[in-house]
Amino acid sequence: MYNLKAIQIFVVVAETCSFRKAAEILHRSQSAVSTQIKLLEEQIGVALFHRTTRRVQLTAEGEQLLGHAQRAVASLEIGLRQIKETANIQFGNISMGCVPSIAATVLPPVLAEFQRKRSGIHLELRELASAQLLETISKQEILFGIGPEVEQASDFDFMPITKEPIYALLPKAHWKIGQNNITLAELVPLPVILASSSAALRNTLNRELAMRGLEIKHSFEVLQVQTMLAFAQAGLGVAILPQIMIPQPLDETLQALPIVDPVLERKLCLITLKGNSLSPAARELTSLIVNRFRGIIGSSN
Repeated sequence: MYNLKAIQIFVVVAETCSFRKAAEILHRSQSAVSTQIKLLEEQIGVALFHRTTRRVQLTAEGEQLLGHAQRAVASLEIGLRQIKETANIQFGNISMGCVPSIAATVLPPVLAEFQRKRSGIHLELRELASAQLLETISKQEILFGIGPEVEQASDFDFMPITKEPIYALLPKAHWKIGQNNITLAELVPLPVILASSSAALRNTLNRELAMRGLEIKHSFEVLQVQTMLAFAQAGLGVAILPQIMIPQPLDETLQALPIVDPVLERKLCLITLKGNSLSPAARELTSLIVNRFRGIIGSSN
């Protein structure tokens, strides 16, 4: 068996053409590097370098060995990295955040599945409004977040997951027979119920209203989505909410209609701080979340 450490040292000496530089890179003494090369040459039975006081140069046999040695070292490094990543998936911590609409719908079954599979990993979740989510990611208190894309947030990477339509949930008093959708203009005279935590949705709604010279004058603002639903069921107004928050099955006193003219939707993203990368375990978890969300949205369209 050939000495793997000696082969690694040989590659560094060959690439730098210097025993001194190789010793510095490897954090070893120059004599230790020379000794390893000498042992390798004795084991192979040929000289690998021409040595002079001015330079170090590969012999023909050294040139022949170099390509094979480089590939072997690269393959070894890949294998070791894969083993390390596999080990990292088994243990550790994952801290994440998400907006309330996702915490209440998509995450519970996904987190339960992940914990069954990766019982050695400790999960931490923070349920946050969109602005707080970005702030928490920025402070690196969590690894990543799941939430709507936010314009002019240049410090973050937003990896699109899916686009989700925005719906109006109407009490029976506001139904129209045969109505399949509702326009923004038709919503203006109605009492509207909004969630104060849905900053991104509120900004989208306000922007589209302003572009059309419209204004919603009568509205209720509540903290929790469950409060929105209770208000709508009581006939107090029309709840504006993402598709995923519509209860299934829907109460017979309510009607869910997609908002059109314009079509309102939110783009949901995996949010990370620019320059930060996720651990293998975190990547596995985000993959489960993405697949779950796309499955729900896709099956509802």
